[in-house]
Formats: sequence, C-alpha cells, structure tokens
Amino acid sequence: MAQPKVDKLVTAIDIGSWKVSALIAGRTETGELAILGTGQRESRGVRRGFIADMERTELAVRETVEQAERVAGTNIEDVWVSFSGGSLVSDVVTVERDMGGYRVEQPDIDDLLATGQQGIDPDGRVVLHAQPTCFTINGKVPVKKPLGMHADLLGVDIHVVLADGAPLANLDLCVRGAYLNVNSIVASPIATGLACLSEEERDLGVALVELGAGVTNVSLYAGGMLVGLHSIPMGASDITDDIASAFGIRRSQAERIKCFYGSAMQNRRDFRDMIEIAPPHGDVAVPGQSAGPNADGGKITRAALVAVICERLNLLMTEVNTALAGMGFNSPTGRQVVLTGGGAELKGIADYAQGALGRAVRIGRPRGLAAMPEAHSGPAFATLAGLALYGASNPVDLRTIAPAPQTVHRINPPQWWQRMMRAMKTNY
Repeated sequence: MAQPKVDKLVTAIDIGSWKVSALIAGRTETGELAILGTGQRESRGVRRGFIADMERTELAVRETVEQAERVAGTNIEDVWVSFSGGSLVSDVVTVERDMGGYRVEQPDIDDLLATGQQGIDPDGRVVLHAQPTCFTINGKVPVKKPLGMHADLLGVDIHVVLADGAPLANLDLCVRGAYLNVNSIVASPIATGLACLSEEERDLGVALVELGAGVTNVSLYAGGMLVGLHSIPMGASDITDDIASAFGIRRSQAERIKCFYGSAMQNRRDFRDMIEIAPPHGDVAVPGQSAGPNADGGKITRAALVAVICERLNLLMTEVNTALAGMGFNSPTGRQVVLTGGGAELKGIADYAQGALGRAVRIGRPRGLAAMPEAHSGPAFATLAGLALYGASNPVDLRTIAPAPQTVHRINPPQWWQRMMRAMKTNY
C-alpha cells in the first residue's frame, strides 16, 4: 500500500516502564494526520517512569525508531518525547492587566504574556509547560481571542507544569544518545488528554486516569485545561508481580496469564475454569510439584487469579479516590472518569472502576489520527497518539517567548551635531 503524500513529519516517542513505542505521522493534503510507521520494543531501563539504565534505554529507543523508519520508508531526526515520572506538578497562574476600556491590541496581549512569563516561580524545578489556556475580559467573560475587543481588565490563565530537572535531563540524554534531536519533552497527561478527551469533556470537567505499567497518573481537567495532577507509584506491572508471587511463576508467564485469562470482575464460572501454569524453572509443570501456594498440580482456578488482580486493584482505586478528592473532584455525579493506559486493557476494568469510584467510567482510546494500525488503537497507545497530535499542533508555550527587544536608534553625524548644539543653546 502506497504511503500518502505528506508535507510535514511528526515523530513521537513514548518511553514507558513496560514498552518503548514510536510513531511517525505526516500532515496530508486534506489536513488530517496520517500514520506512516510505528515501532515498539520492550522497555529495559525504566522504572516507575524514571530512567534507571541509560544504555539499555538508549538501545531500546534506537531499535524502536529504526523499526518505525523502516515501515515509514524515511529517516527522521527530530522527535517529541513523553515524560510520565512521578515528579510532575500542575498549577494555574492568572495574570491581569488594566486596559481602561480601550481596545485590545496585539502589543497588549504580548505584554500580558510576558508579564505572565516573568511571574512563574518554578521553585527549584524545571518548567515543562507554560501555556496560555484562556483569556478573560473584565475578570468574568472567558474568550479565546481578545484581539480587537474593548476591556476594562484583560486577564489570562497560564497552565504551568513543573518537573524535577535531573529525571528530565536523563531522559533527554537517552534520546540524544540515540542520535535524535528532542523538539520538546511533553508531560504524559497533556498528550494523553489530547488524544482521549473531547474539547467538551475538558471544558465541562473530567478526570483522566492513566494506568501505566509503573505509574498511575491522575489528572483533572476543567474549563478546558489541566487544573490538577497527581502521580501514584503503582501500576499494571504490580498486578503482574502479584500474580507471579502468588503462584510462583515467571513474570513473563504471569503477564500472559493476566492478558489472556485475567479480569477485574468475577463470575460463578471462574471457580470451575482451570488455568495451567508452569513453575519458574521450566515451561511445563513438573508432575507432583506445586506451582505455588494457590496452585494445585500446575493448575489454578480463574477465580484465584481474579482474586489476586482485584486485591491490587482495590489498593490502586483507593489511591485514585484519595487523589481525586484531594483535587476537589467531589461534586455531584455527572463528572466522568476516563480510564486509559495499558492497564485499561484488562477485561472488566471499566465496570470495576465505576463501582470503586462511584462515577461513570469509560475507556479512553486514541483518536484524531488516520491509518491507525489496529494493534496501536487501544488505550495503551493513547499517550503516543497524543504526542503526535501535540507535535502537529505545536501549541504556544511561554518558554519560547524571547524577552522584548530594545529598539536602538542610530543617529548619523549631522543629526548628532545639531542635537548637541541645541542642547548647548538651551543650557547656556
């Protein structure tokens, strides 16, 4: 199948605790973003969203990008990278300017944004994002484009995301070590929200829960912007570890069992369904040897598997509930929770979360990209798709605004002499 003609390439790399994935997309003649190539490798050097082994992470990034390049039939240099570590902090800074009822001109907006840029206090952290999200007129009326409008008071809400500097520097070094230029490092909740949430959902208010392998990010959207963010150092890989520990099997087999037989909801038939498992030292069970405390001759019931899964999910959802309450997500029912990430592919997870959180829950899948491979259309690839959308839109970021230049007027010799003579006549 021939690749569509594109005029701009966007490459996204999602470096997670379980997998490293890459996506190359391009803007077509019709204006839509089409996927040209994808790649994926096991993440071998990331723990809880942070780089733990730089060499192995560099190798995984290099192999993933090379695979995507072969599929797309092109070479890339610049990439957009996600960051999902637990050091992310979100805040909203509001800046206002007195206009005296006059018409808003572009210099007024530029000065307002420059004032907002100077008013950001990182408190020893690195500013990952500083984006103007909403302008206001007279402190009440939200507007998208205040240019040309009359106002007594012009304001802007600036969404700021901060992160610790060292983890970001390590991530940047790993990507550059794979001979790639980093356009920007994007906070995972921002990219994921762009792929999974509609503009109306972000405006009305919605909670986004990303069930990653090592980290669960809980973010709250309201008024069209991210207003709260909390990271929980627990994820889907903890469920895998619990299964491996409970039944005395390898992690790789525990992951397969979780994917094929695992569920967050139990039914009566689970007590009759048996699952064959292998001990950690071989691929087949040894006759007469127990595969674990809950196994019987190399077999376990599906009910026992579901019980282990639900035990970990109960701990996780308790943390999610606490995070949502801490961010003020406690209004009457109506606000929705969107569940995404690799852990959201577990069977029955939406129904379980709906009962545990007491909210309407849906699974968030990536959208907005054409020619999305079926293998990459699930919630596990929402962040990757959002990165591509973010890179294609290239939103305004106050970090890239340079200080206002000073205008220098050069005077030729005759004018200089005339001004000096006038000054002398005035003073003497």
